[in-house]
Amino acid sequence: MCVGLDPELERIKKQTVYKGESLVKFNISIVNQTADLVCAYKPNIAFYEALGIEGLEHLKQTIDYLKKNYSDIPIILDAKRADIANTAKMYATAIFDFWGADATTVYPHLGFDSLEPFFAYKQKLTIVLIKTSNPDASTFQNLKMDGEPYYMKVAKEIKKWDIRNLGVFVGATYPQDLKIVRKLFPNKIILSAGFGAQKGKIKEAVKAGVDKTGGGIMFNASRSIIFSDNPRLEAQKLRDEINKYRTV
Repeated sequence: MCVGLDPELERIKKQTVYKGESLVKFNISIVNQTADLVCAYKPNIAFYEALGIEGLEHLKQTIDYLKKNYSDIPIILDAKRADIANTAKMYATAIFDFWGADATTVYPHLGFDSLEPFFAYKQKLTIVLIKTSNPDASTFQNLKMDGEPYYMKVAKEIKKWDIRNLGVFVGATYPQDLKIVRKLFPNKIILSAGFGAQKGKIKEAVKAGVDKTGGGIMFNASRSIIFSDNPRLEAQKLRDEINKYRTV
């Protein structure tokens, strides 16, 4: 299980008297309550960029805290970058060198050369979005091309690249698509999301997404855990529910 550190300022204000450091304290509180339950943390950079310089400082402090106190837990900086190669190189430099993330998320639609700067970081994981978890994902991603959905065209092309430090993302809200992608990538790490606030079905998604060892997939939850009355309890419940269906 992966926990998304996506603090929404207005929701935090409802829970506490907001001061400048409250966002970092909020993140630290979530981390300290859940660190023994997770396989990764995933801050989404948008929630920090929205607060300007102060928000980015909060992100840096959160990452620094994780590296100092929980250095064995990977940090996935969810940035969903996509641009031409020279711009992508700057994105990769920022994410892996400045922020110090262990992994990130990217869109594949500009082609291999737009992702090559990320893959150049051999000790980092670049997670390519294949099928997203939002309700309208199928509008474009399931358009038929030569008799198969567009997301599968993308997935098959990515497989040809044969990149070792590549993972893929498929939303837990689409377990049938998750099953198809797992078959195509039997040994790759899959990141998935959509439990909790997006109402993904745990049993179906877990059984569709695990590899032959019963692992190989990280299920992320954000709002349903971090804004609950008892984040640790909610994280425990989700972890136990996931583990219940991991047998292959």
